[in-house]
Amino acid sequence: MRRRKPPQDDLHNKERWLISYADFITLLFAFFVVMYSVSSVNEGKYKVLSETFSGVFNAPQRSLQPVTVGDPLLSAPEQSREEVIPPAVTEAPGNPDVSEQNRAEALRAMADQLAMEFDDLINQGVVSLERNDEWIELNLPNSMLFSSGDAEPHYDSFKVIEKIANVLRDRDNAIKVEGFTDNQPIRTNRFPSNWELSTARAAAVARMLMMEGVEPERLAAVGYGQYQPLARNDTEEGRRRNRRVVLLISRDASIRGAVR
Repeated sequence: MRRRKPPQDDLHNKERWLISYADFITLLFAFFVVMYSVSSVNEGKYKVLSETFSGVFNAPQRSLQPVTVGDPLLSAPEQSREEVIPPAVTEAPGNPDVSEQNRAEALRAMADQLAMEFDDLINQGVVSLERNDEWIELNLPNSMLFSSGDAEPHYDSFKVIEKIANVLRDRDNAIKVEGFTDNQPIRTNRFPSNWELSTARAAAVARMLMMEGVEPERLAAVGYGQYQPLARNDTEEGRRRNRRVVLLISRDASIRGAVR
């Protein structure tokens, strides 16, 4: 006796589990993709954030002195006789007793220290260091500190800034941080032009130096955008040389007077 074929509806019902199984696998894959993206942390941003919170929570507690209820108010003549105390002004830790010759010698010593710290990179032509009796100029490529088109320092940049801060810390020399870009246009919500990008990068390096213990009164940050090139912008090598951050370390202590 010939067996009867099962109805097509029965076959369809038996295979419906495949649809549910495929949906489950797709959702599981999407879940792991989301979990991976959430777990990918920008370590550079994390360190900046952690340093900021540490500074806030470790700061000394400040409170206003309460006014005792019932204390008589001072009369106008008495108020006028009170000594007016001017607000405290934070100044750079300058030492006016140091002679120009001693300052020039100290500047040469700092230049020698920086040359030792970046000896390999200087020999490879990645970093350049120039010096005279008034200035040290340390030229760092943007790729050593930042990703393309961004002003957030990547993780390796903290080691570079730490080396520089170890040389500059506990001194009084003024430090000017300059940012430069190539002529490739950038138009984003954060950086409408290369001026904003170069300034943000210079400010980021100045902030990192401050986080490493360099006094902020000694620091200044300025961005030049694409308008102070070292090389021609019509070649890739020229554009690479133009994308840079320059640290100018002055022999003098006054950041406002250190004009170059």
